[in-house]
Amino acid sequence: MSGPEYFRRTAVTRLAVEADDRERLLSMVREWKRGCQIAVNVAWEVCHTRNEVQQLAYEKLRERTRLGSQHAVLATHRAAEAIKGALEREGDGTKPEFTSPTVVYDSRTLTLFDDRSISLTTTGDRVRCRLVFPDHGYQSQYLDDDRWEPAKSTLHYRDGEFHLHLGFRRPRPDVELPTEDATVLGVSLGIENLAVTSTARFFSGAELTHRHAEFTDLREDLRETNTRSARRTLRQADERMGNFTRNTLHEIAGEIISEAETHGCSVIAFGELEGVREMLERATPFHGRTFERLFEFVAYRSAERDITVVQVNPEYTSQRCTSCGFTHPQNRDVEANQFECLKCGNEANDDYNAAKNIGFRCIRRGPLSSRGVGAKYCALGSGRVTPDGEFIPNEDLEAVQKP
Repeated sequence: MSGPEYFRRTAVTRLAVEADDRERLLSMVREWKRGCQIAVNVAWEVCHTRNEVQQLAYEKLRERTRLGSQHAVLATHRAAEAIKGALEREGDGTKPEFTSPTVVYDSRTLTLFDDRSISLTTTGDRVRCRLVFPDHGYQSQYLDDDRWEPAKSTLHYRDGEFHLHLGFRRPRPDVELPTEDATVLGVSLGIENLAVTSTARFFSGAELTHRHAEFTDLREDLRETNTRSARRTLRQADERMGNFTRNTLHEIAGEIISEAETHGCSVIAFGELEGVREMLERATPFHGRTFERLFEFVAYRSAERDITVVQVNPEYTSQRCTSCGFTHPQNRDVEANQFECLKCGNEANDDYNAAKNIGFRCIRRGPLSSRGVGAKYCALGSGRVTPDGEFIPNEDLEAVQKP
């Protein structure tokens, strides 16, 4: 698994909206929320996949709202996502309510013009308005590059102004599989340490877990209160938590990729996400979603740098000694986050030990293709090593790489 089919980016811009168009967009926001809520009400406790919700609710949206056909489809899809999210949140099971002033657009309901204006479908006539952002803003790199095409976007109304989170995508080029002497960076995922690399880079998960626990408690209190003010506070808290999680994961993903580049790695190996969740007794659905998003962020950003990202079977990687190969559950002290081999006495942080084993497993099993093309070395902080113990220190590597 080497990443998604497309690179995806989002450019946030303000919209310059005329007075008449403003009312059309506000009407669209209200109708969109109503349509999404109708779809949820119809599908709740019945189904939650996009196809199922669309089949069940589409005709009702066309009959009971002023949404066009494509926006009716998009509303059923948004409802399905909300229902699925509610079902996955631990201890939740509360039917979603659509109160946020947003509207989802796609390539059929949004048109981007060369003069940096945009046309948006509403419940009546289309609205055309100008994108507003700094002259040398980051948005230009997507608007001025023909390789990027408009994709699913979201209109937001806040503080009296309209903002567009304008989505872009471009096809991901084929990445050549690494040669057999390539180097792999192993990555272990966990609770206390969200990610640890085979080069001994540790990324703590404590703050994410703490903030999510606080948000969960707040959500329960506000839902019991269930006033308009409480629902507004909950929306704001949910948005803050989402932003913090997303920014944290993007930062960690960037650091993991930087670590791979620093050590000359053409492969980054994670443990299979489903297997990781099953092995971590304290993992919640939140941690499962966090692992998935981190993997996705690393995968799509690595593809731009010709780094292949894979998943390997994580079984026993936390119990196996990287020095002698002896595997036993008692090698690992979970509470102390410590690994000590009962056979040879090798000691290490248990997550770091697992990260090296993930790298070695990627090398041994060659998971990158049906032809078994894999890597030869696992990257360590001090150099690179093969599963058989052949070690090349960094100073020797640097000497070889000098012209």
